[in-house]
Amino acid sequence: MSEPISEQDKIRNKRLAKLGNAPSKQAADAPSDPPISSLPAQPILSSSTPQPSIQSSAQPVEISQNPFQQLGLGNATPLHPTQSNIRTEARVAKSHEAEANPAVKETLEEWEHKTLSSIFRLTLDESREQDFLGHKLQYVPGVAQELQEQDMPMLLNLTILEQAILEAASNTIETPFQYMLGCWKRVSKQYRTVRTKNDEQKLSIVREARRICMSYCIFAVTMADTMFGRDTPSSSPLVHHLLINPDDDHGLCHDFLQEITSRFAEDETAVEVMVTAVEHLSRQLAQSTMNDNYKPYVLALRHLVRYPALVSAITQSPLFLPDNTEAGAFEVETLLGPFFQLSPLQASVTNQYFSSPKTRDNAYITQSQNALRMTLRTHQQELFDIVNHIVKTAKEPRERMLDWFARCININHKRRALQVDKKTVSSDGFMINVTVCLDQLCEPFMDAAFSKIDRIEVDYLRRNPRIEIKDETKLNADQSMSDEFYSQVQSGQNNFISEIFFLTLAGHHYGTEAVHQSLSQLEKELKYMEKHIAALEADREKFVNNQAQLTMFDRAVAKHKANLDRALSYKLAVQGVLLDDLTQTRSMQFMRYVIVWLMRLVSADHEFPRRPLQLPLPEEQLEVFRCLPEYFIEDVVDNFKFITRNMPQIITTTQSDEIVMLCVTFLRSSAYIKNPYLKAGVVTILFYGTWPLYGRGKGVLGDILNNLPFANEHLLHALMNFYIEVENTGAHTQFYDKFNIRYEIFQIIKCVWSNAIYRDRLSREATVNLDFFVRFVNLLLNDVTFVLDESLSAFVKIYDLQNLLESPEGAALEPSERADKESALSDAEGKAKSYMQLTNETVAMLKLFTSALAESFTRPEIVQRLADMLDYNLDTLVGPKSSQLMVRKKEEYGFNPRTLLSEITDVYLNLADKENFILAVARDGRSYKAENFEKATSIFQRWSLKSAEEIQSWKDLNEKFRKAKESDDQLEEDLGEIPDEFLDPLLATLMTDPVTLPTSKTVMDRTSITQYLLSDGRDPWNRAPLQLSDVIPNLEMKEKIEAWKAERMQQIRAEKAAAAATTEITVEDTAMDTAMDTS
Repeated sequence: MSEPISEQDKIRNKRLAKLGNAPSKQAADAPSDPPISSLPAQPILSSSTPQPSIQSSAQPVEISQNPFQQLGLGNATPLHPTQSNIRTEARVAKSHEAEANPAVKETLEEWEHKTLSSIFRLTLDESREQDFLGHKLQYVPGVAQELQEQDMPMLLNLTILEQAILEAASNTIETPFQYMLGCWKRVSKQYRTVRTKNDEQKLSIVREARRICMSYCIFAVTMADTMFGRDTPSSSPLVHHLLINPDDDHGLCHDFLQEITSRFAEDETAVEVMVTAVEHLSRQLAQSTMNDNYKPYVLALRHLVRYPALVSAITQSPLFLPDNTEAGAFEVETLLGPFFQLSPLQASVTNQYFSSPKTRDNAYITQSQNALRMTLRTHQQELFDIVNHIVKTAKEPRERMLDWFARCININHKRRALQVDKKTVSSDGFMINVTVCLDQLCEPFMDAAFSKIDRIEVDYLRRNPRIEIKDETKLNADQSMSDEFYSQVQSGQNNFISEIFFLTLAGHHYGTEAVHQSLSQLEKELKYMEKHIAALEADREKFVNNQAQLTMFDRAVAKHKANLDRALSYKLAVQGVLLDDLTQTRSMQFMRYVIVWLMRLVSADHEFPRRPLQLPLPEEQLEVFRCLPEYFIEDVVDNFKFITRNMPQIITTTQSDEIVMLCVTFLRSSAYIKNPYLKAGVVTILFYGTWPLYGRGKGVLGDILNNLPFANEHLLHALMNFYIEVENTGAHTQFYDKFNIRYEIFQIIKCVWSNAIYRDRLSREATVNLDFFVRFVNLLLNDVTFVLDESLSAFVKIYDLQNLLESPEGAALEPSERADKESALSDAEGKAKSYMQLTNETVAMLKLFTSALAESFTRPEIVQRLADMLDYNLDTLVGPKSSQLMVRKKEEYGFNPRTLLSEITDVYLNLADKENFILAVARDGRSYKAENFEKATSIFQRWSLKSAEEIQSWKDLNEKFRKAKESDDQLEEDLGEIPDEFLDPLLATLMTDPVTLPTSKTVMDRTSITQYLLSDGRDPWNRAPLQLSDVIPNLEMKEKIEAWKAERMQQIRAEKAAAAATTEITVEDTAMDTAMDTS
């Protein structure tokens, strides 16, 4: 009665039967041959081949102790019968003779024995330790004994091969898999050799040996304990061999991987073996950094993904994309995560590249960053090769790969939070690698002609997209509108180009652009840390008398310094990664495609770039555009801001065209974007693009702005429009934000002002778009007045604080109180510097405008406001207030009073020929003072600020002002009391150009209502909406006023004539009386 079979044996038998009964699929180029078991027992040789002199017995001899034949694994040619009276020694000697003497004709059985012995390094002769090539052989006594007991020839053959392998692998010094892998290398080599010799019988033997060898390779991995009596290793035995070069004796060669993957369809165990190996490979790499020997892991995976069946298998692994993986663990818990987390931004790597960063010079830092970039660039290329092979394998692996990218993006939305907890999101290095890989996947469809731009379907976002955009801020839609729009699911299938395009755009937002944001935040934190450490060190003297406290204090300071070093090292590493020409060129190329896609979407005919874009854009905005996530434009803006500021040299002329068109388009049709700060970013791109560079005096965009017809036509209006718009941004910081934005606008205008086209455009705005032009100029004048006032107020505070801190009284202040005063001084200095810079730029811009367009700036709607501003600032610089500007080191604040005075007087001189300007200055009752002009003249002469001709022109202008003032005062006196109906109801001055307001029917002077509407767009009397273009000229009232003035002047002239006549008679009478008295 047989013993019961254990559960372990049942599992083993089941696997053996599966492997033994189904011969593996051969390589594509191998001929299809029947298995060895289908060949006849006696080999059939050609007629010319001598038959071996071996007689057959009635039945083949069975070896009772071979369990694998009982399981059906052998399935090979049965043992050839032998003569029972031949001694064992003779059989062994014959086999040796065949090996040693090639002249002796070798039988097929002898060739089989020799070949199998060489392949598996086996011997049936205990005294024989090496083969004729010197390779060590392993004696298999169990097999030899059974052959001897059964009186079988001492020859290895396929029937006993499996028992021999089992015995050898169980007793080898190597691990079973190492032994089997060596056998595989040799059997594959033999297979290639025999296949070329057109010997079908030998080929069949080697093919079957090859199949058996692979089966036992799999057993060695999966059943090392039950089959070979070895301990099961904690990780797959294949991992070690995957890390070795495939061409090495211990590496997994192409033949091995091709054979094992060919079994995937029939053998789940083969799938398990390889997938488990890749999973363990990933797990081991998860503990590594770029400081470790990571390269073999990456090369191993890169090699493995060249096998389509394996790619399909590993992408179906639960580890490839586990459910519910948190963002912080995604890069270590997913199969591909550890490969993408490798980066110079890992903490240990940054500390190695940039150790003791504060002590390193720029040359060392630059060299380290270059080395860092080269290492990362190579790694990112290898990552792309891996992903590209997965994507190209088949549809299912491609979908899984896209799912992996989508998951790592969707779980990292917190990376764009104002305060980011690094533990809850994926690392910067990981996300940068993901973004770079996505950029490379986009390259095939991003041709220069944009021929595939129409393949990017905006309906993707309404076809259950992989990216999550529900909670994203939209370009010009609220949440309810967005939810309603995206609830309307569209039919159809998303193509790969659309999938990868939108994934890449989201990848930039949460990847590289998020790193740009964190880098800016880190720079602020570094400044704070340095300031804090300096403050701590200043307090050290407080603890010098207490050694214990001093020790604790020094430890605390050392800890802060160590944190500072780590943060600074990380900053340098991030800069090294981001400032890579190749990476940013790819990024910019993708963003260029995004720009064209956006412009195509908003164009009236949706045919851009095949047809030119027409501005302004249609007033009716497409709902699909309004509901796009805001980051679709934000990423473009942030990307080009970073590049134009840090590495403008990589921007090409072609790329410049599209970015300029984007900026102009959304500044010209600004209603398309709701967020004013996003539009401000567009201005910043142009501003950075006009910074002078070596060999490019107008920056990377200056020439484009001057020469691109699209910019010539629309840029100036677009900038003026946004200059007005930023007056009210809706943010609590809008009052200060607007000055920074307007400063950038000034710089752009200065860059293009030498082009006569732009001067003509400004003149056209003053003529055909008067309301718009007046609002622009009014804000310009307001800015000059405000920023100069703020600067001068800061100077007064600076002057007082400087004197206080340097006085004995200041020296006696308590440390805390003195610190407060010093802080107040620092704040005042910063404020003065910022406002003074804006003052200088605004005055310079006003000078440019008035020199080219004097007529436009002396229109009735503008001229009085301009004159009042100039008189006020002149009085500030040379009048009584000027004594308060005596601060030390004025140049540190950008304040040069004499230069500023010269600039302001240039504006006066630009308008010197305009009578209405002269009259407006004379009528300024608040700030016009003739002595101010005289003092300015003396300053010019003393400091040689003007040429003799300019000084004479200034004196002549001053004389014109004086005469105009006298004349106007006389006129006012002559007119006397003015009828109420002729007075402006707001200013109580005589109306010169009366207009009627359309809704309230109130009559006002045009100048008065113009000034009012600049700050309030409503009728002052009934609060109805009102624009300057809506007012109605009141010609009847104007005629009445002119008639009254004429009548009044005629009356005055008559009175003066009568008075003159009376005076003449009196003089004559007096003369006559005098004459008579004399006589």
